[in-house]
Amino acid sequence: MSQNKTNLAQRTADTLRAQIRSGVDYAPGSKLPNENHLSLELGVSRTTLREAIRILVAEGLLQVQRGKGTFVTERKDQLASTLPSFDEKKVTLKDLYEARLIIEPAAAALACQRATDEEIEEIVRLVKATQEQFTHDFNNEEIIQREIAFHDALIRASHNRFFDHFLPVVNQTIQKTFELEYKWDAVAEGAYNDNFMIIDFLRKRDAEAMRSVMTIHLHRALWTEQLI
Repeated sequence: MSQNKTNLAQRTADTLRAQIRSGVDYAPGSKLPNENHLSLELGVSRTTLREAIRILVAEGLLQVQRGKGTFVTERKDQLASTLPSFDEKKVTLKDLYEARLIIEPAAAALACQRATDEEIEEIVRLVKATQEQFTHDFNNEEIIQREIAFHDALIRASHNRFFDHFLPVVNQTIQKTFELEYKWDAVAEGAYNDNFMIIDFLRKRDAEAMRSVMTIHLHRALWTEQLI
């Protein structure tokens, strides 16, 4: 498979992975749509879709049952099953954000150093898509999907496979954040300003600046959501 096709398959896997981990479109144990429908939905060829599915099968997110179809596994991530659930009374949204403050700025800094040019442009595309959603057509479900896809892509671009296991914490935080009720115009304004810096520092591959802006981005969320 050519490099371009490999990158497209990986991007398709990233998109599908974000949808699975969000729990909005595909719950654990659910069956994926048929190949024709899903390839049209994702805007890729059936060959690319098959390769993306193979990637997610290898990660343990999907399971192919011959004669029945492709299913989301019951345990979406081996390490995720050992992480505390937000629904457990001892784990709060603040706890999840504090965990993100430890991990995510470091992952973003590594992404500046290790991401391929294609990965950087894909992250930029995802940031711009989220920004457009915030400023033009606010829709909770779509923003959740785009936010998850952006943070997933950024963390994976660190090329540290342990950080992949941290993604359920990030995704869970995003989902629970959007269930809160507060002034979304303030959230949109803060995110809009942060996104310009994220794009700039990422393209410049300025790791320390990127570490700082991700820390600011998460602190801003803590303040907006009145968690500190």
